[in-house]
Amino acid sequence: MKKLVSGTVALVISFALGAAEKPNVILVMTDDQGYGDLSCHGNPILKTPHLDQLHAESVRFTDFHVSSFCTPTRAALMTGNTPGHTGAFRTSSGRTMMHTDEKTVANLFADAGYATGMVGKWHLGDNAPHRPQDRGFQDVVWHRCGGIGQASDYWGNDYFDDTYERNGKFEKFEGYCTDVWFREGMRFVEENKKNPFFLYLALNAPHGPYFVPPEWAEPYKGNKEVANANFYGMVANIDHNMGLLRKHLEKVGVAENTILIFMTDNGTAAGAKFNGLTSLPTLGYNAGMRGKKSSVYEGGIRVPFFIHWPKGGLTGGRDIDTLAAHIDVLPTLADLCKIPVSEDYAPDGLSLKPLLDGAKYDWPRNHLVEQYLGGAHARALPPGPFDYTVIMTEQWRLVSSDEQKLFDIQKDLAQENDLSAEHPDVVKRLRALYDPFWEKVQPRLTPVHIDLGNPAQNPTELCSQDWYMPTGNPPWNFGSIKKLPKVTGPWKVDVKEAGRYKITLRQFPIVADKPVVAERAKVQIAGKTAESKVEPGSKGVVFELDLPAGKTELLTWLYDKKGKAGGAYFTEVEKL
Repeated sequence: MKKLVSGTVALVISFALGAAEKPNVILVMTDDQGYGDLSCHGNPILKTPHLDQLHAESVRFTDFHVSSFCTPTRAALMTGNTPGHTGAFRTSSGRTMMHTDEKTVANLFADAGYATGMVGKWHLGDNAPHRPQDRGFQDVVWHRCGGIGQASDYWGNDYFDDTYERNGKFEKFEGYCTDVWFREGMRFVEENKKNPFFLYLALNAPHGPYFVPPEWAEPYKGNKEVANANFYGMVANIDHNMGLLRKHLEKVGVAENTILIFMTDNGTAAGAKFNGLTSLPTLGYNAGMRGKKSSVYEGGIRVPFFIHWPKGGLTGGRDIDTLAAHIDVLPTLADLCKIPVSEDYAPDGLSLKPLLDGAKYDWPRNHLVEQYLGGAHARALPPGPFDYTVIMTEQWRLVSSDEQKLFDIQKDLAQENDLSAEHPDVVKRLRALYDPFWEKVQPRLTPVHIDLGNPAQNPTELCSQDWYMPTGNPPWNFGSIKKLPKVTGPWKVDVKEAGRYKITLRQFPIVADKPVVAERAKVQIAGKTAESKVEPGSKGVVFELDLPAGKTELLTWLYDKKGKAGGAYFTEVEKL
């Protein structure tokens, strides 16, 4: 069975096509918006007219699944591989970066002559060689970390008039974050309208903190049926911007031959209230599903997926109920756009093109496995086999969360009736499908390293969110950093070239311009340890060490007057 169009055939076809005939691609993904957070999916309160229109004009996958958290979904989307295989399977703790042998959708499109742009939330690494510009994107405007206001984001950002990073340099922008992302996306389209382009427009909204201009939340304030008015306001603002984007595509003349995809990265975070992560909602709308973001029940991982391409015939409001997932997006786009790929390139996902074409087709996949490998809810990192997992078929869901349960999803969307006792044969058959998955993933659950001394980024500013923790969370947002917690952890680093390095320890980033609150500092790397007194008022403690090339760990300590230590949450390393 062929997952992708043959590299040789695709190459011939791509040369035969003129640049104007190659379709453009815009992939829009929102953050923490669930299946039920759309009026076209039955939400009785939230108004999303522009997304409703796109829904009405698109082909929709109604049984489309992603991971239960941000980073894993993004890794699968970029590579076509299951998150564990990529190495990026958690939202912090040094597990947000992909192995460097993973080829991304941006690599493929750039190699095929496309202009590639990325705007918004990346969450797959802040340092070389893991930044979007290191992974195939040529034009990048983004915020660091997993959200605005998180630890490595530009200090002081709060969704309004923030400072983001454009192609390696910080730049201050005017306006609300979602408006900025769409504005930059439309700028990219305008600049590349005469050539084929691939734009990944990855929004940080409606992820918390739930900040939004008040006019967007106002229609939902005071409504006792609304779980979070600001969350709904953020979705309404996204909807407005989707309308502006579609008008812009028409204005610049590319709407007809642009593949426009809308999807979200996991289940809802705040569109409804729940009594625990795996319950049915106690308030609000979740499209009849159990569970929210971080759950492997249906409400945590089933999301909208609309694809619209007028010139390619992907219009008309057609539903496809075949089980599909984030790993299928890259193979599908490569197939639709006839992107040349090597014969040995075989991602985990499948091209959905035969389903989109509407032809009779013997779909070759009979199940999907989704496992959250990131140590959710105090679990160890990495978890054991079959921990926090769901095995999906068209009919069944075998869920291993706190307990192992079996549901007939076609009859029981709410997953209220556990049928494991009645169907032990089904449980046994589905459980056996997990073993090949684990055999492939488990060897890839190894550390991914940050480069030191890489000319693409020297100096390198490391942040505590990438400490390689065995369990729990490192300091990961502005609030936790300000408390100066007494905790530290190692960074997994790769010294690219032997030589002398300057290592500067700080509790706050350079731009915060704050002194180090400590009496004594210590650093350890590559078998070397150095200590120093902290001078009063010092903005950083500097060490210079001769380091050998190779992979190692970097650890830091800042001791207070009582001898208690926390790490240097921000540590700059420069090859001299």
